[in-house]
Amino acid sequence: MTADEPDSEPIGKGRPRSGRGWIPGRSRKAEASQRMRILSVGGRSLRVSVREGTPGWPPLLLCNGIGVSLELLQPFVDVLDPRRPVIRFDMPGVGGSPAAFLPYHLVTLPPLLSGLLDELGYQQADVLGISWGGALAQQFALSRADRVRRLVLVSTAPGVIMVPASPSILLRMLSPRRHRDPDYAARIAGELYGGSAREDPIVARDLLHATTRLGPAWGYYYQLLATAGWTSLPFLPRLRLPTLILAGDDDPIIPVANARIMHRLIPHSDLHIYRGGHLELAADAEHLGAIVEAFLDADTTTGATTTDGS
Repeated sequence: MTADEPDSEPIGKGRPRSGRGWIPGRSRKAEASQRMRILSVGGRSLRVSVREGTPGWPPLLLCNGIGVSLELLQPFVDVLDPRRPVIRFDMPGVGGSPAAFLPYHLVTLPPLLSGLLDELGYQQADVLGISWGGALAQQFALSRADRVRRLVLVSTAPGVIMVPASPSILLRMLSPRRHRDPDYAARIAGELYGGSAREDPIVARDLLHATTRLGPAWGYYYQLLATAGWTSLPFLPRLRLPTLILAGDDDPIIPVANARIMHRLIPHSDLHIYRGGHLELAADAEHLGAIVEAFLDADTTTGATTTDGS
């Protein structure tokens, strides 16, 4: 089932002008080719945005971080090749997706992504996951490798068996307050997100509030519960897909050591360490978008390479 969303604003409206990821003149053209809708997938209603792109191009499926709606990655979508189809969605209870009646777990979610691709008529997709969405992308690729062509993991980790953030950061992550209180988001932005948020906390505040849609608080807690006991670490050597790992050298939430561990375990992986923090995929979209584009367009399987970005 599908239905156009009746009360949504155009995608990208309210994008922060202070962030490096905001590119005037390009975004309005990109918005025109994007359609927002509500899809029923496996008994769950999801708010979905689809940029159609050029027929025959593999779509890029984006998996968001915890508690944020699909609008957060609009700056990144804007810098991608317009021929590339892009699929975004809100998890149940997040953004514009109705809340789930019962909690869920990451291991139960691959059928949701497969069903979404089925509804949209795609057999296979490139998949990019950031932070919490990176865990979802890993689980999907491990469970349904036949549905994933290439995998991009951004600012993410292998679950409970990981190099953890500091206790103060973990404590802040237990609450969705930063998504609901703009002033609080600005106050903690540098400490929590690092990178560009240290230099300009307003960038983080605007990315989290001016561009995104707020869901009920329990949607955030459901996402937290979904990671309970989950780890991909023992299974990463089985991940034979071409994989790009992007990690910031100043990411308090996901220490960069996690990316190095994942790179060693995933056979066909490239690692690019960029200067910045947890939000740079949106805040520095032009730089990271070019790296993702080059990886998605590569004709050959990636090798085990490491790049410390500038």
